[in-house]
Amino acid sequence: MDALSLHAFALLCALRATLAANNYHCNGPLVSALPPTSFQSSSSSSDSQLPYFAKLNRRDGGGGWAPERTDRLRWLQVDLRERVEVTAVATQGRFGSPDWVTSYMLLYSDTGRAWKQFRQEDNIGTFPGNTNSDGTVHHKLSHSIRTRFLRFLPVDWSPGGWMGLRVEVYGCAYKSDVADFNGRSSLLYRFNQKSTSTVKDVISLRFKSQRADGVLVHGEGQRGDYITLELHKGRLALHINLDDAKTHPSSGHVSVFLGSLLDDQHWHSVLIERFNKQINFTVDRLTKHVRTGGLDDSLEVDYELSFGGIPLPGKPGTFLRKNFHGCMENLYYNGVNIIDLAKRRKPQIYSVGNVTFTCSEPQLVSTTFLSSSSSFLSLPLDAATETLSVTFQFRTWNREGMLLSAWLKRESERLLLLLVHGQLRLTHHRSALQSSDIVIGQALSDGQWHTVSISVGGFQVSLSVDDEPPSTMQLKDIAQPGRSVLIGGCPSVLTSQGCRNPTLAYQGCMRSVIINNQPINFYLVQQGLLGNYSKLQFDICGICDRCLPNYCEHDGECSQSWNTFYCDCSGTGYTGATCHNSIFEPSCEAHRLTGSASGFFSIDPDGSGPLKSTVVYCNITDDKVWTVVNHNSTETVRVQGSSLQKPHVMRFNYSASLEQLRTLVGRSEQCQQEVVYLCKKSRLFNTWDGTPLSWWLDQAGERRTYWGGFLPGVQQCACSLDENCIDMNHFCNCDADRSSWENDTGVLSYKEHLPVTEILVGDTNRSGSEAIYRVGSLHCYGDRFLWNAASFYQESSYLHFPTLQAELSVDISLYFKTTAPSGVFLENLGTKDFIRVELSAPSVVTFTFDVGNGPVVLTVKSHVPLNDKQWHYVRAERNVKEASLQVDQLPLRFLEAPSEGHTHLQLNSQLFIGGTASRQRGFLGCIRSLNINGMTLDLEERAKMTPGVSSGCPGHCSSQNSLCHNRGKCIEKSSGYVCDCTHSAYGGPNCKKGSLQIWYRLNREKEPDIFTPTSINLANGELHRVQIHREGRDMYVQIDKDTNLKYSLSTDKELITIRSLTLGKVTGRAGVDEEVLQAGSRGFIGCLSSVQFNHLAPLKAAILNRGSSLVSVLGNLVESNCGELADKSSSRSLSDHADTGSRGKKLTNAAQSDSAVIGGLIAAVVLITLCAVAVMTRFLYRHRHERTRQMASVKEKDHQPRPELRYRAELDLHSAMRDSRKEYFI
Repeated sequence: MDALSLHAFALLCALRATLAANNYHCNGPLVSALPPTSFQSSSSSSDSQLPYFAKLNRRDGGGGWAPERTDRLRWLQVDLRERVEVTAVATQGRFGSPDWVTSYMLLYSDTGRAWKQFRQEDNIGTFPGNTNSDGTVHHKLSHSIRTRFLRFLPVDWSPGGWMGLRVEVYGCAYKSDVADFNGRSSLLYRFNQKSTSTVKDVISLRFKSQRADGVLVHGEGQRGDYITLELHKGRLALHINLDDAKTHPSSGHVSVFLGSLLDDQHWHSVLIERFNKQINFTVDRLTKHVRTGGLDDSLEVDYELSFGGIPLPGKPGTFLRKNFHGCMENLYYNGVNIIDLAKRRKPQIYSVGNVTFTCSEPQLVSTTFLSSSSSFLSLPLDAATETLSVTFQFRTWNREGMLLSAWLKRESERLLLLLVHGQLRLTHHRSALQSSDIVIGQALSDGQWHTVSISVGGFQVSLSVDDEPPSTMQLKDIAQPGRSVLIGGCPSVLTSQGCRNPTLAYQGCMRSVIINNQPINFYLVQQGLLGNYSKLQFDICGICDRCLPNYCEHDGECSQSWNTFYCDCSGTGYTGATCHNSIFEPSCEAHRLTGSASGFFSIDPDGSGPLKSTVVYCNITDDKVWTVVNHNSTETVRVQGSSLQKPHVMRFNYSASLEQLRTLVGRSEQCQQEVVYLCKKSRLFNTWDGTPLSWWLDQAGERRTYWGGFLPGVQQCACSLDENCIDMNHFCNCDADRSSWENDTGVLSYKEHLPVTEILVGDTNRSGSEAIYRVGSLHCYGDRFLWNAASFYQESSYLHFPTLQAELSVDISLYFKTTAPSGVFLENLGTKDFIRVELSAPSVVTFTFDVGNGPVVLTVKSHVPLNDKQWHYVRAERNVKEASLQVDQLPLRFLEAPSEGHTHLQLNSQLFIGGTASRQRGFLGCIRSLNINGMTLDLEERAKMTPGVSSGCPGHCSSQNSLCHNRGKCIEKSSGYVCDCTHSAYGGPNCKKGSLQIWYRLNREKEPDIFTPTSINLANGELHRVQIHREGRDMYVQIDKDTNLKYSLSTDKELITIRSLTLGKVTGRAGVDEEVLQAGSRGFIGCLSSVQFNHLAPLKAAILNRGSSLVSVLGNLVESNCGELADKSSSRSLSDHADTGSRGKKLTNAAQSDSAVIGGLIAAVVLITLCAVAVMTRFLYRHRHERTRQMASVKEKDHQPRPELRYRAELDLHSAMRDSRKEYFI
């Protein structure tokens, strides 16, 4: 069975290839032989420019077709006499004239009504036209269309003339077998035997319908197998189950949804291919590949397969589910032409109800409201009517819009029907100040057709939508309609009369408009014989699904309006217009550079790549940063009774997926994993022939037999490497096979094989045999990409990589430093498209690309030169929604993509780094950390084999002012740098962590005593309590509840003749150490509370004695209860904050808050005559614009509220505190 199925499947593929080859030759001219009656137009400017003269290369008459200049519609229509397959079109201007069309739309229809716009790839709805009158512009369609009528709609034309058009259409004949289902009919294909079982199925068909729901194909078996293809809300759903429903309920079931807006009365193609569990489901060139679950591979269907519905046994015409209403053509099941059999009345086909073999066409006419600002339709009412009833159907994606406005006979009285947040709101305005509402419906902006009915009569107004019961509104007076009804919006000429669009005009489709039981003829409206309109398109519904395909990445949720789409990235771990950018750091090393301490962090090793983030533990030490990934079995495991025939097997499931682990390991400099292995009469290798008795599997699932640090391929243990095995005849202690406990513990460090995914123990089945093992967590350190760099020292040199994969989105980030005035960082070319990032001038970075809509240029200009031999950061991003360019901390340059235009960036050449294909404008300098779509290019490895380029970049510390802060010293390393913070009051990787220093100078002749009680970062937004007590030489310091220290001063001299105490910014210079002055000049930024010096309270004195000669206050001193609030909150644990999303985020930038009392330019000086102080206590907080990021939970990446808002919220909550308490805090 399987071999035959494979053979049949191969024949099917060959048949499809043959059909594709035949379609390739479907390019014959279809217009040149048509009679004059096949041509129609909206108008003609003269008898010599009739539509019949619009054949390509024709010169008679006026040399082509031209419409009247007053024509609002402007279309040329061609009747191809029968349905044909169209593959290409060509146009010319009007011969020997200044008239031609520069762009046009192409519409098609089977009947000359209910048109549909042809859209090319990237949803492009217009074709470029001509640039002169006689040149021919040929366009091969991105996909062929089967149609009878074509309509050309000029969009733009010759700037020095008028519209002129000659056309040709290319294709071939098209034959099909058609069946029409009226909603109560179906075709049953009956098998020769009771049931059939297949491992391969192919179903193909084309259909069109105006109903959003209905079953197209269904078959089922008694054991529970089934296959169903149905329309559901305009989408196709395929349901398949291959398993026995009784023994394996739902295990083999799969449902796939594809397509959108398929109830548009136009043909759609469907192909279902199943081979065993693999299913390919295609709808209109979009394909999904899925695989069923369960155990079985075959589909068992009993008796028959039904098309058009699911009839009940013995009850023809009665269906279990809503049946299909529309037409199908070329319906094939496993090579059998079902409709052909039905037409020939073959016994395999049983017809239920009335199935006909011509496609009936409905008479519904749709109209598209094109503009959200200026579309409207005005329709007159009979002056004699005393009631008003309006019914219509609409479909749109917009949540807002005006649907209907009707003036009533009473002055200033009108009815207004709006679409508000996807609901209908009918408002009766009695006057400018009096109104009443009805609100009904939910999610009406879902792209589906909805039916609305409004009735006005007597003292009552009613409104209903779809199948909901009507809602009514009682009026005080009898309502009588006015002279007209406005649909979709208000014309600008009526603004003075109070008619204006309250939000937006309606943008969407309408049909079946009935006013006072009279259907509105849109053709009369189009011809100007009924009512008035603006910005409408008749006999077409121009809605399209902008979420198909879904351009939102990483499981972002797509929503849309009429003109664009939006991505909701909530909960995905990504951000940006298309959820492209990860919000997490790529490694623990990157977290270290942000100043984070050890803890659990989310990291995303491939950045914007396809892999999700994962939680790891970052052990951040002074010399290394370790990434620790745990698994499900870190406890000790005891093994007995195992053999090679029945081994003990343990599978390790890590907190990250294998794909994530491979990326993490590949990014790390080194990885290791400890394997503790103790044995008693249990060998690792067979004594006689060396056959492994135990082994482990690596990241790729390959068997590994080396233990404890040895290189791959060597079956030895750590004791052999250390030359201390208990029996030198063996390379492992366990192979000595002793009855005592022996140890073969070791560390695996060949990172390409890590982590250990499985361990097998196979020699513990002998008497007294036993083994104990434990596989530790995976430990990795370093990030080999952070400082991956290359130096370019010849203008003609470059590095090349494979073509950039950036069709829909790309993000590029890099660091550079140079002294050259210009140079290209990156370039990739296509046939027409390209992308380039460059330093275009000494202070200008430019990002340029072209996806087919013309070059897009984004430029960032710096106020200082960028060729200053300092490191500068560049990030460029482009997606289907927008493009952006960031340079250092300069303002982001941003540009939205056009809503209509090409979206795919088509590249085909190599990616050039540091130069171009022309070897001109090459870059001279260093580039490092070049990251594209989450993957860092290995510049160093490629540079080793490229002349004019060297690996690495010397002089990391050449820009030390930006790398190491606060007097930290930058020290060069082979790949990067470290900051020596010995002489800084700050710590951390960049000397930015704020610590506490205490300075005592009791003798001007000596150097001051300087103490740093703790290295912990105290600039973390939390309240810290500091107490200093001195007795002679002994000084005692307590910080919070954790730090209690004793120091010895260099002297026990008393404090005398000190005149003042300063809180905040140090403004005086006399007697102040230069380093203290430098730090104090920045001022304190934050909250001070409960300040005491001996028996005095200087802060309280400053608050209560404003204006006193003893107190000098510079700047605004603001009272605050932040100290008390912090006291109350200090007892809360970190876990208390996890639920609020603020865990791991500390308060920064408090200087911007209204509640900050002492800022950088504020100082409070209390003059004291009998006592003085020589204590300088200072908190060195980070710079007010630095982002502090310290993670303390597994969800620390969420964006936190602005610190000043948090302070303000705390102040507001406690604003009623007692003044006697409040005065101690500022």
